[in-house]
Amino acid sequence: MDAHLGIYITDDMNATFELPLNPAEIQLTVETDDKSETVIGLGEVNLIGDAKLRSISIQSTLPLVPVYEHYVSAQNLLGSAQDYIDWIVKIQKSKKPMRLVISSTKISFKATISSFQYGFKNGYDGEYSYTLVVKEYKPYAAKKLNAKSEPVKAEPIRPSPPAKVGMGSVVVVNGQLHRDSQGNGPGLTEQNAKRKISLVVPGATYPYHVTSLDGGARGWVKESDVRSA
Repeated sequence: MDAHLGIYITDDMNATFELPLNPAEIQLTVETDDKSETVIGLGEVNLIGDAKLRSISIQSTLPLVPVYEHYVSAQNLLGSAQDYIDWIVKIQKSKKPMRLVISSTKISFKATISSFQYGFKNGYDGEYSYTLVVKEYKPYAAKKLNAKSEPVKAEPIRPSPPAKVGMGSVVVVNGQLHRDSQGNGPGLTEQNAKRKISLVVPGATYPYHVTSLDGGARGWVKESDVRSA
């Protein structure tokens, strides 16, 4: 079974949507913060820096009514191009990170929407052209210093509530695997199998897509078939 290639965005409320049409190419930018210095007797040298934030620029189109078009690549579609635009803008305005996942690859990371441009090209109003730029998000906490510039002892961190099952969760699966989130193509049955949730389609009959812990695709399962590992 060929793995489906799709670009998925999950907001901070764990709601997921797939972009309706894959771009012609996807390039992940990975850089380090290198600096050049001049050393006596050696000349210019390159000082290797720490890793910079990864980023991806996605250029594609949003059909006005995706379900009417034969060329879309997504398995589950929203009702209109405006639905996608509203969702992306809402995530950007929330100032909270989302998760970008490109299925059938190992590209999956928390990110922010640093730029979103959309409009019509060549006088054609049957679809929006857009450019979406996302940049990796890394959590951080500022430290307060006293007058002597010595770090203040941090307050004890309260334990976080148990994490909900969602994208990236490691779970135990007991149930039959399927080819898609609608339950087509029933396959093997998992029994106490430790898996990872790679995709979530809220409201679907089989909303969770699970993989092996090393990323190998397994299939879609019911919500009742999974529990936290």
